[in-house]
Amino acid sequence: MKVDTEGIYECTETGLIFEVNRKVDIKYCILSWSKYADLVVKPWAVGGPLFDVKCDPACLNSIQLPHSLCLGHHDANMTFKVLHVKSSGSSLEYAVDHSTTHVKWHVSSLSPVGPVIQSEETLYHHGAVILYKVIDHNPSLSFRVYIATNNESFIKDISKSVKHSSKKFMKIDKPPVCQKLLQNGKKYRLISEPEADITPEEIEFVDGSLLKLKSYIEVYLEQPVEFKLLLVEMDSEEIVWKAKLRECDWVQQDRSRNVSKSSTSGKRRRKLSNTLPDEEACDKRMKMVDTSDGTQTLLTDTQLSTLAEKLGKEWVKIAIVNLELEISDIDIIRETKENDRICKFRMLKKWQEKEQSNATVQNLYNCLKNVSAEIQAVLEGFLQAI
Repeated sequence: MKVDTEGIYECTETGLIFEVNRKVDIKYCILSWSKYADLVVKPWAVGGPLFDVKCDPACLNSIQLPHSLCLGHHDANMTFKVLHVKSSGSSLEYAVDHSTTHVKWHVSSLSPVGPVIQSEETLYHHGAVILYKVIDHNPSLSFRVYIATNNESFIKDISKSVKHSSKKFMKIDKPPVCQKLLQNGKKYRLISEPEADITPEEIEFVDGSLLKLKSYIEVYLEQPVEFKLLLVEMDSEEIVWKAKLRECDWVQQDRSRNVSKSSTSGKRRRKLSNTLPDEEACDKRMKMVDTSDGTQTLLTDTQLSTLAEKLGKEWVKIAIVNLELEISDIDIIRETKENDRICKFRMLKKWQEKEQSNATVQNLYNCLKNVSAEIQAVLEGFLQAI
């Protein structure tokens, strides 16, 4: 975020609000709470996303951190603080103020910060239900259903967990926000209409922000039919969240992925074949460049523009197969009807936004190992220039 003058600015994607006293370029990313789980001890609990903000701290008067809690009528019995993780250790710093959506903190120095809460009452969370479908060649349907706090750190953890699974998944785009607050310790049941195999059938909700392994519910249908999913609060039988899943929610993306994978199947098989020649070639490519700093160096717009020039007609295939972007993202880019180079650049920017702090030269090099020698040469040039 670049700002040219003093004022109060909000990031519409993350909800962060910055009070700025001069021109400044602010960089920030969402972190996982699980890495710092041992720093959040009772009676304190996670209140919202954890952020790493980078800029000259003298340029910021305050930051308002979004939280995912419903304060209701229990505001007086709640205490907010900000966990500030420094190289010398962590500290709980006082919040200047809080609202129904944010916790305001005076900037002292900059390193990972996130809101924590102490409450005498049961905590109520704004919730979200995140759906992923297994991609395979079976006619049956298999889904993962994650029940989370509406907390960007939690949701990003879920995305990473799915990405690193041994199975391939696609995200199902359904309204995620729960219609009723989620309550710590309360039991919920997931119901399918028509009936499906659901494991487990009921859960006791806890905020899993601090847990490295995120729990989920598995839904399995033997036949690919349209169906409804409902999350129900067990003691009241009230519907907390619901969605209708239709074949069109997954067939189009499945087909796009299958077409892309089949057209590159030879290259992908060579990558996984464990044959010595390909392994040696890969090792040699890695040895040709000094990657000691490549894992830390973020790609610039100039580099992305240079790379976009070199991408050919296969750029859509690369976006889906190598960079794991959604076909819906590509459709939106193509609907702008801009020239091919701009579309390719926007595609690379979309990958950069998805990866955030992992959008490094080395990471992109690793993702694009199986594309043309010309693309590899461009990326190796970026690495050598570091």
